[in-house]
Amino acid sequence: MKTQSESVELERKLGLFPLTNIVIANMIGSGIFTTSGLLLRDLQNPLLMLLLWLIGGLIALCGALSYGELGASFPHAGGEYIFLSRLFHPLAGFLSGWVSFFVGFSAPIAASAIGFSEYLARTLPALNQPVHLGFVLSSALTKKLIAMAIILLFTFIHLKGISLGARVQNVLTLGKIGLIVFLIALGLASSKGSWQHLTITDSLRFSFGSLKVIGLSLMWIMFAYSGWNASAYIGSEIKKPERSLPFSLLLGTGTVIILYLGLNLFYLYSLPPEEMKGVISVGGLAAGRLLGPAWEKFVSLLIAFALFSSLSAFIILGPRVYYAMARDGLFFSFAGRINPQTKVPSLSILLQAFIAIIIALSGTFEHILTYMGFSLGLFPLLAVLGVFKLRKNNLSYLKLPGFPLAQIIYLAAGISILILGFMQSPKPSAIAILTVLAGIPAYYLFKKKLVRPS
Repeated sequence: MKTQSESVELERKLGLFPLTNIVIANMIGSGIFTTSGLLLRDLQNPLLMLLLWLIGGLIALCGALSYGELGASFPHAGGEYIFLSRLFHPLAGFLSGWVSFFVGFSAPIAASAIGFSEYLARTLPALNQPVHLGFVLSSALTKKLIAMAIILLFTFIHLKGISLGARVQNVLTLGKIGLIVFLIALGLASSKGSWQHLTITDSLRFSFGSLKVIGLSLMWIMFAYSGWNASAYIGSEIKKPERSLPFSLLLGTGTVIILYLGLNLFYLYSLPPEEMKGVISVGGLAAGRLLGPAWEKFVSLLIAFALFSSLSAFIILGPRVYYAMARDGLFFSFAGRINPQTKVPSLSILLQAFIAIIIALSGTFEHILTYMGFSLGLFPLLAVLGVFKLRKNNLSYLKLPGFPLAQIIYLAAGISILILGFMQSPKPSAIAILTVLAGIPAYYLFKKKLVRPS
């Protein structure tokens, strides 16, 4: 017999505006604020870097067109888990959820929290010093504890219900967009930068080695764009999902492409390539160069708080995947229970917070960017391939334009990026593959032990 919490369903409360905000918030995370300096170091060419950011955005837009059609046809919580389970096999859906649990949501939550504490420490130098409380608390541990506190704070907010969580998300996302527009406008209006920075290059010779560098760079860029499929994960809580879900994906992705290109132009206008190469906190450095040291601290603080938005969005999305898996008997059964008062999967939210805190405290996440990029690039390929099956079997509720060109572009680009990225950085890519393979015995274990008759 089902308990009260198991019989309660998710409520359809979200419209187009909060959905689009969730997509934007999920996409604009630590990636755009940290990777451009690393990309320029490897690519050596500012114009090539800008071109790759544009190409990455167009690939994401092709993915959004595909997911819009899938989401309109399967408007339920779970994203790829639902799409792959319905169109291919429950094992494929389970493996996508398995990867999402470890890599897709918990790790980015930890990354955003750690990013917040690091940016905060740039503006509050005392956090870089040991704290004496009768015992010595190192600065590294202090920042990890701050990250843990942030995860717990936003977990508590989203335990209160989707309506409160969506309102908080709207404010955070609009604030983040405002910050980026402010930086772009203020920076490009300054006379202290130079467009000549875009023409200063160390030529990247065309070779198979340079193709591998470009492939790995695109993998990192696609990680920065990840989240273009965000609203597909919460289909069960969307009002009029057949319309709102696909439009939120397209509007959100299109907005982020424009913001990313503008922000990279701000970086390149502000900084000579030699100063930008290899710098992680490039946003603060660019603001400091144009506007002075005080602005560097101020902008670093604003970026720190902007990371709240992506952290909050991940906390919303992840538990809906685990909820869907549990309802199918392919995850811990408690993850499928809905709190009868708040109408959210509370235990799933708490489980995700626990994993994210472990990752944040471990301090190893900064070393697995390629691992995350490779892992998160696998299952969207299979989901986009599912659009062909959707059309063939006449299951498509809303036929969006671009078929089949958008799907072919996404598949060709995605497969090429994974192959080149693997060849350039095989170890973390191999670990990503092993993570997927480890999910196969887990699937049969859950299927055997956790499926119960109603």
